[in-house]
This record gives sequence, C-alpha cells and structure tokens, in this order.
Amino acid sequence: MMHEMTLDSVSGLLQAGGVITYPTEAVWGLGCDPSNEAAVHKVLMLKQRPIEKGMILVAADPAQLDGWVRLDAVPEQRRAAVLASWPGPNTWIVPAGPKAPRWITGEHEGIAVRVSAHPLVAALCQAWGGPLVSTSANLAGEEPARRRSGLDPRLLAQLDGIVDGQVGSNAQPTTIRDALSGATLRA
Repeated sequence: MMHEMTLDSVSGLLQAGGVITYPTEAVWGLGCDPSNEAAVHKVLMLKQRPIEKGMILVAADPAQLDGWVRLDAVPEQRRAAVLASWPGPNTWIVPAGPKAPRWITGEHEGIAVRVSAHPLVAALCQAWGGPLVSTSANLAGEEPARRRSGLDPRLLAQLDGIVDGQVGSNAQPTTIRDALSGATLRA
C-alpha cells in the first residue's frame, strides 16, 4: 500500500526496505536504500532491469558517497572536474568502494553516482542520511513519467511511498560520463 511521505517519515520506510517514487531533475524516479539487497531487487523486478547493468546512486553531497565510490582513485585533474560539476545533473562512473555490493555495481568495476542540485532530491538524501538508488519510475519499455499524473498505476500499486514535488527543468535524464577518462556514455 503506497503512502504519501514527508521527508520526516521517509527514513523509517527506507530502513524497512521500502521503495519510493520521487521527482528528480528530469523524470520521476524510484529510490531505495542501496545497502538493502531485497529493496534493490524489488526495484530491479519492477523495472525488469538485469542486475548486471548496475544502479545509479544519488546523494546530497560528495561526502555521502564515501565508501560507495573511491574518488581518491580518480586522477586529481579528473576528480576536480567531477567535483566541479556537482551539485548538478551530472552522473559519473567512479571506481566502486568497499561499501558497494554487486547488486549495485552489477558487472561493472564502477558505480554511476550523482550529487543532485534538485532541492527535493538533496533534501531526501539529507533526511535519509546517505545516497539513494535513483532510476526512472517506469516499467520496462515504457516512457519515464515527467509528471506525477504520468506514473503508471500498475507501478504505483507496487510501491511503498511517494514523495510529492515537481520534476526539475531538465528535458533529458542526466549525462553519464566516465570519471577516469571523461568519456560520455549517455549524452
């Protein structure tokens, strides 16, 4: 049963393994505790997404990613470019850290991470106290929702909570680049 969540009430739900939907920079997203294997598997099942692809994590500030990724493994000049792009709609593949389980990394050596400038996403991560899984709130093959009214009722029926708000002004999901090389993987 899905409930309207406030920032104050969302932490308990996430700690209990709940999956939420919330507005991001460009589309509505699905989120959960990235360290909760059952919650991540629920997101993967809802999206019919193979675990090998890995998941994106979103955070309120770079410190929330400590242990999840190893920014220190990125050469100084590249690391400066990554940090200068945050907060903002920039997702970077950064070498995985010791906190990162295979259900987050998939078949990859790195994790896609972003420090969001979207005020609600940042506030959500601050209220939760760490990064969240962030993937578009849509069933496999369907378009991601840009408005709450566009969320698929079949998807909503399987979620635990919704954090209401407005999607940001970005027309497209965030750019994904490799932190080590600077190469763009998704424009």
